[in-house]
Amino acid sequence: MNDPIQNRYDFIYLFDVKDGNPNGDPDAGNLPRIDAETGEGLVTDVSLKRKIRNYVSLLEKDKKSYDIFIREGGVLNELIKEAHEDERVKNVEKKSDKTKAARKVMCERYYDIRTFGAVLSTGENAGQVRGPVQFTFARSVHPVVVLEHSITRMAATDENEKTGENRTMGRKYTIPYGLYMAHGFISAAFAKQTGFGDEDLAILKEALVGMFDQDRSAARGEMTPRVIVMFRHDSYLGNAPASRLFEMLRIKPRTDTPRSFEDFNVTLPEASQLPEGVNLEIYTPETGWTRS
Repeated sequence: MNDPIQNRYDFIYLFDVKDGNPNGDPDAGNLPRIDAETGEGLVTDVSLKRKIRNYVSLLEKDKKSYDIFIREGGVLNELIKEAHEDERVKNVEKKSDKTKAARKVMCERYYDIRTFGAVLSTGENAGQVRGPVQFTFARSVHPVVVLEHSITRMAATDENEKTGENRTMGRKYTIPYGLYMAHGFISAAFAKQTGFGDEDLAILKEALVGMFDQDRSAARGEMTPRVIVMFRHDSYLGNAPASRLFEMLRIKPRTDTPRSFEDFNVTLPEASQLPEGVNLEIYTPETGWTRS
């Protein structure tokens, strides 16, 4: 297992979407998720974690340490059973110790368990893992407008449809533009339990930058990471409240109907503003990662 990280991190993830649906709601006909009270767009933490999982699965990494547990077509109970068949687990006699041993094996093998945690008691019991990395919902910093588009096709599926005139297939929903912000938290205390280490953190940062480029589809439009602000605490438990740090990033629209990132004034945190014991690392597409 990796040497776990020794510092707490908090981060801000700012991304935008143009002419797309960043996260459809299956309970609302796949409409973009909207806060009904404010009109602000939403993207769930589950959606963001899915994109990170997909990105990591594409990396040419040792699958003994960087496999993905929650994946399409995966049978979770079979994967838990595999952990119990590991020699390090089979040789343990006491039931509670066997559960701990199986949990450790799964943390070592699966990146997403080591990072986000998982419930591993749906089949043979490997307990539960509380992951060190957690996200809030991403919320747009301004109200978004949902557009509905009729979509058609020229080809017919059978002879009956070929003779008909109506070949409308359905509807597609997009928002013209939305700038979304999510907050993230990385706990050194929980990293100690899962083995989330510096290399895992580096991969997480890489995924936050590159995951949209590996997840393109016509439905999602253009999604782009705009700013990542990473606050690194000098201590295990942290040197300042996350809420205080998050307030240092300020965003103000320049227009009532923003249609690009340039339609916002974004004021980034500066090193001089930081509480003692907190360091700053910022990513933008123009500069890459910079430290201050």
